[in-house]
Amino acid sequence: MKVTLAYVLAAVVASVAAAPAEVVEEKRSGPGKRGLVWPWYNSPLNPGRFNDGSGSVNLIYDYESYNPPSSNGNGGLNFIGMQRCMDCDSSPINQLAARQSQSRFATLFTLNEPDLNGISPQTAAAWYKQYINPFTIKKSLPAVSSSSSGGQGLDWVRQMIAACAGQCYYDYINIHHYGPNLQTFIDYVNRAHSMFPDKQIVVTEFALQNPPGGQADQVNFFREAFKFLDGASFVAMYFPFVATSPSLFSRNDPNGSRFVGTGSTLYNDDGSISAVGRLMLA
Repeated sequence: MKVTLAYVLAAVVASVAAAPAEVVEEKRSGPGKRGLVWPWYNSPLNPGRFNDGSGSVNLIYDYESYNPPSSNGNGGLNFIGMQRCMDCDSSPINQLAARQSQSRFATLFTLNEPDLNGISPQTAAAWYKQYINPFTIKKSLPAVSSSSSGGQGLDWVRQMIAACAGQCYYDYINIHHYGPNLQTFIDYVNRAHSMFPDKQIVVTEFALQNPPGGQADQVNFFREAFKFLDGASFVAMYFPFVATSPSLFSRNDPNGSRFVGTGSTLYNDDGSISAVGRLMLA
């Protein structure tokens, strides 16, 4: 049979048309906002379990300026240093610059709930200008509670900013929240944004406060809270409390576990990811 060029081209076109279309799976990319709150007693656990290769979870902090204590370092996540105290044995203020240079963390959190720990906004402002301003990396103001009492919570932040008189250099407003339901949390985050609209918000601790339904209630809360936070352009980062296991939490932080309950932990006691933790990867 004589084979012509036209015949060959027609055969090729027919075979291509008949071939099944190749299915190309799109690799999901995470929101780039989710992180782990990593306590000092967590060394048996592995943060790398949350490193799924798609950026679902990409941040970790441990309240200190030293690297996270774990079975796998920072687990491939981006470590954020924190000077949780003005000066303390675990994170001496005179070691902050050296630790930042060594670990090369690109973001620095400061002071943990000074509004509840007797540190005045004026004292914090003077401390911040002396010790934190010199860092040229991203920085947050101290993390405050969700207390609505005068001189606490967001009012404390307002007073610190006033005391700074334009001389504190920062990128983020840092907030915590524990409450009874989702709407209370959303209202609080939105209030922080309305008070400080020119700055991004980071939520470095949040959960329901010891709900009656335990883990089931926390799962329902976090599922909707994550959707809200992912969709809020003014929220830069968020960290559900807490990336540990029920047993470690109860044994090492009994006051915290009684206040929040153990249903919000991101790990099970065997080191696997909990029902709440799995939401972080969804």
